Amino acid sequence: MRFPFALTARIAGHIIKHKLAKTPKFAMVLQLEPLHTCNLTCTGCGRIREYSTSLKDIMSLEDCLAAAVECEAPMVSICGGEPLIYPKIEELVAGLHAQHRIIYICTNGTFMRKKMREYMGAHYSPKMETKIAKLLAGKLISDKEAATIRQADDQARAKVTIKPSKWMYWNVHVDGLEYTHDLIVEREGVFKECIEAIKMAKILGYQVATNTTVYKESDAKELEQMFEFLSSLEVDGHTISPGYEYDAAKKDMIKRLGKKPEDFFLTRKMTKEKFAKIQEWGEKFTIFGTPVYQEFLAGKRELSCTAWAIPTRNIKGWKAPCYLMTDGHFGGYQELIAKVEWDKYGVRNGVARDPRCENCMVHCGYESSGAVGSDYQAGDNWKNIKYNFGPKPKPYYEGRQVQAFNGVSIGKGHLSEAKAAINSPRAAMNGAQAAFSRK
Repeated sequence: MRFPFALTARIAGHIIKHKLAKTPKFAMVLQLEPLHTCNLTCTGCGRIREYSTSLKDIMSLEDCLAAAVECEAPMVSICGGEPLIYPKIEELVAGLHAQHRIIYICTNGTFMRKKMREYMGAHYSPKMETKIAKLLAGKLISDKEAATIRQADDQARAKVTIKPSKWMYWNVHVDGLEYTHDLIVEREGVFKECIEAIKMAKILGYQVATNTTVYKESDAKELEQMFEFLSSLEVDGHTISPGYEYDAAKKDMIKRLGKKPEDFFLTRKMTKEKFAKIQEWGEKFTIFGTPVYQEFLAGKRELSCTAWAIPTRNIKGWKAPCYLMTDGHFGGYQELIAKVEWDKYGVRNGVARDPRCENCMVHCGYESSGAVGSDYQAGDNWKNIKYNFGPKPKPYYEGRQVQAFNGVSIGKGHLSEAKAAINSPRAAMNGAQAAFSRK
């Protein structure tokens, strides 16, 4: 099967239950943002800028777990900000497991190895030595870290940790190969850390997915090479979505970076061009989602926005109308569903109901449309069943030949020229002369 049977059955059962009950609108995925603090400043992300006045605020663990119960979504995507900064992330994951949710931890990958070392320390036994040996051989942990794992004290062993589970995925942000990814996250070395975290996770038995946003300058060939490389690492699946010029991201791009949003984000026409091969990729790689959404991205059909199926809960409440646009926050999920005028949003028959929706083809608005929306076409159910219950694509080991480390690792990072200039003999001499002249 393309996806684990238990996960697919749980999601299918949820849809069937609400279809039989004729529930007009119901949640499929809860986008849970327990905080908006992040250690990166990714280009194209307006989230931490939109909530800049409340970056120190966090949701309580009780509110996080109550939100999942309130909307009854079978899947919870823990996002942010960087969710691994959340002080109670381990307890949150454990609590969602207890609720029988499917969990995605959407992370930039920089804290993953730390969290996995904590898991290893808490659950160390001699049986773990084989995995420790592999991690040491791959330079994914140091000798000192291995010793710490082996010698974990009672406090470390009592710690709640994030354990491997068939119900949980690390969902790692990867926007291209090394040069491109590090450029978008605005920090060199992040791609390398992501890949090392993915390798470590697979050795330890975690499920790993990747999450990619496509922008105007994203190269389709590079995206295919990225999937080939990740498949060679035996990554379990991928989500991919077009970059959309929502208000907070546009404002950040203009004010902080001095760039024109139209030079970075995709229009609808561009999205269809960039995703022309998405169905081919879906056959070759384990792309999460529905084939109907893939048809939509490729421009082969239209869909109505179903943002209500992927609601967002954050520090200010239930966010309306969607993950990217903000027209207010509500105190409860049912209040959100009842009070938002959903027909005011999205694109219908080629016409944007709200001008902000004109270029949006993002997964949080349209991914669920192929499963629970009103745009059903004969054969859609069979397409989804065949895709999800069909055989999982085999790892593409030829992807090991991809030159994934094409940036700072080979001296071509986006800051390399600036660093070279700073570290040049002439710069050092000028610096010394300037220091002398100040004396």
